[in-house]
Amino acid sequence: MKYGFIREHRNEFPITRMCQVLGVSRSGYYSWLNRKPSKRKQENYKLKLRIAQIYSESGGSYGSPRIYKQLKKEGFKCNRKRVERLMRVLGLKAI
Repeated sequence: MKYGFIREHRNEFPITRMCQVLGVSRSGYYSWLNRKPSKRKQENYKLKLRIAQIYSESGGSYGSPRIYKQLKKEGFKCNRKRVERLMRVLGLKAI
């Protein structure tokens, strides 16, 4: 979270000073900036796209159990609680 704060406020304050105040190294911040998203984050991104697509195809009537079953049919590796969490993040709720 410290690195995210630095990135959000880099136009307001010098990066070097923020790193000193927050107790992180400048090199650590720059390496964080250039790091690829983790495998889990990439998978969550793909899942979110597919969850939103399934949800809209169902007209908003599918909740996490039905979306989970559809994802399993399509070969996605996840569990129902993960689908619930991602739906909550996306703000999707069955009608």
